[in-house]
Amino acid sequence: MIDADLTVALIKATVQIDQPISDAKRMVGTGFLVSVPTPGGAPQVVLVTAAHVFEKMPAPEVRVGWRVPGAKGNWSYMPSNIAIRAKDGALYTQHPTQDIAVIPVKVPDSIKDQVIPESLLADETTFDAQHVDPGDEMMTLGYPHGLSANISGFPILRAGKLASYPVSPSATYPTFLIDLTAVPGNSGGPVFIKNGSKTGGFVAGILIKQVEDENQRLELGVVTGAVYVRQTIDMMLKAQSSGVSPLRAVKPVAAARDVPGGSATDTTDMTGNSNTGTANHAAKPTNGESIDGQ
Repeated sequence: MIDADLTVALIKATVQIDQPISDAKRMVGTGFLVSVPTPGGAPQVVLVTAAHVFEKMPAPEVRVGWRVPGAKGNWSYMPSNIAIRAKDGALYTQHPTQDIAVIPVKVPDSIKDQVIPESLLADETTFDAQHVDPGDEMMTLGYPHGLSANISGFPILRAGKLASYPVSPSATYPTFLIDLTAVPGNSGGPVFIKNGSKTGGFVAGILIKQVEDENQRLELGVVTGAVYVRQTIDMMLKAQSSGVSPLRAVKPVAAARDVPGGSATDTTDMTGNSNTGTANHAAKPTNGESIDGQ
């Protein structure tokens, strides 16, 4: 069952996506898990992220950082690999105009409840119905510079003010700004707003890039509205109905890399190349890795 607190529910649903590109460097991005129906009506889990996260990872498989709860309240970091492309092309569905990708995934049985329902994604009417205004606080989850909140691999929670007006209709304003420093590793993370209570709120969109002017960072993040996540999911479901997009099984990954953290690089859309060190967070880089964040 999904956690009643929206923030906790999204923390549990958010995962690190990474791919080693050398013995000392890896690409890192963020994604989150959404439950949607199959064409036959049964539930399936979809991993949502920024499309450039997958596009900039050259190998056919990426690692997803699952977290498995223990009997005493502890959590274990247990990543595994999923295929994102085959010889004949991508296995994920990408929106034709927005930086969004979705792919169905098989999650470990013990974390099937750590996903959010599609109903929490904002639709075309949500911003107006919920009276979303400039200056409203929004929160986001991710893995800045490949760092986690702790050794169990949970994402880092950050907040910023809505810095755009207007934000609807989405056909005219597909993206909006938040007053928040977006850094490598944050790409693909959910951006959400709470309605004055722990239980109320919705996912407003996903963080896709930082704003730069002549290579100067303006401490602003660009968010693509969740309406486009819904549209991409609908595209995936239509492809599944025609037998185009088979579900790939999760494959185990070597235990030597079962550590949530390590240097990462990301582009200006938060997947750029960088060999910078990391801050003093709970989950520091290990094994001398550097990050190419997403």
